[in-house]
Amino acid sequence: PAPQPQDVAAPAAAAPTAAAEAARPAPGVLLVDPAIDLGPISPYIFGTNYGPMLAVPMEMMPDVLASRFTALRWPGGDWTDTVDMQPFQLDQFVWFYNQLGALPTVSVRLFGGQPETAAAMVYYANIEQGLGIEYWSIGNEPTLYEEQHGEPYDTERFNREWRAIAEAMKGVDPSIKLLGPELHQWNSELATTPKDPAGRDWMTEFLQANGDLVDVVTVHRYPMYEVRGDPVTFDQLRANTEVWDDEIRYLRQLIREQTGRELPIGITEINSSPTSVSGQPASPDSFFNAIWYADVLGRLISEDLFLVNLWNISQRSGGLGLISGFTVRPTLYTFQIYKHFGDQQVYAASGVEGVSVYAALREDGALTVMVVNLNDDEQTVTFELAGGAPAEAEVWRLDAEHNAENLGKQPWPADGTATLPGQSVTLVVID
Repeated sequence: PAPQPQDVAAPAAAAPTAAAEAARPAPGVLLVDPAIDLGPISPYIFGTNYGPMLAVPMEMMPDVLASRFTALRWPGGDWTDTVDMQPFQLDQFVWFYNQLGALPTVSVRLFGGQPETAAAMVYYANIEQGLGIEYWSIGNEPTLYEEQHGEPYDTERFNREWRAIAEAMKGVDPSIKLLGPELHQWNSELATTPKDPAGRDWMTEFLQANGDLVDVVTVHRYPMYEVRGDPVTFDQLRANTEVWDDEIRYLRQLIREQTGRELPIGITEINSSPTSVSGQPASPDSFFNAIWYADVLGRLISEDLFLVNLWNISQRSGGLGLISGFTVRPTLYTFQIYKHFGDQQVYAASGVEGVSVYAALREDGALTVMVVNLNDDEQTVTFELAGGAPAEAEVWRLDAEHNAENLGKQPWPADGTATLPGQSVTLVVID
């Protein structure tokens, strides 16, 4: 059977407590207060995309297992809408997600797909094989169908076809949960979110038509999508990290307005760029992409997302794969440092420009503090820990010289100061 989803509390972002509102760090200070509980972190934040076109060489499985991906979206990307996946292909996916212990989500075909075909896949998976796959999506980026397939495609057609397939799937197994609408290039306001040829907003129309059937609202986001010509720069990625807060808050507000309820949110494709560009200072295969994604993950945790799937796990050409052939890309190490992070978020705030801080408690009682220095230069900061400073702490580091490595127990400075290397992620574990 598929790994069983854990109950994740309230999808709406937790409102700041009075204590958190009052606790503002001074300049140069990273403030952490483990007594201010901000709620559980979804275990499915640390996901990726996997499928027949994204296969992992067997020799690289130790690196994949070490990264502890918690969710896998299959078959990934526009492959979903080019073929009807066959049971033997699903069987291969079952083997893979069981090796990882990851939550599987399965996408069925929408463009050119039929309700009975999608229903047959649900029947095979959950009735015939008893796999218990709970989360399913329908199609991939319908916002691009007209461009990709050269025929009219609008919100009315999408909502009608999506619903027919959804109802057929639920008719086979009413317990499944549906993800959608899988729009490309989500944004932070109505003026910039995707529109159909008649100017209708894809998300608004979907929520009005199918908000009663969807269980997790899902979008895709590649912030450097519009960048053409010149390579993406460090400054562009640095400036992007703060944008994610507004994009998630706008989506949550729109869901509330259109459905009258709170629904979990997922980003089922995410990376800095969707292009195959590689070998540039800030392309998806770069070291700085790993630092950027560490900060984005922290922000998505803070915004209480349910599901996040990086694009993608493995690709033999271009810069997008976390693994390329037999080579590990730096962003894989972002997952490997976050696997030591806690699962109960607590208050943390930064008074240092270009430095972010996130904190969580682990099941073993340890306080974990993730610090991301997006600056090119090293930064000297002061840790202010409510409740008192420890005698020592375990330190993990991802930077130009360390691939998510344990630097061991280190004495806690009497004045609480620490030096963060430029372009680095530092995890501090306090027992």
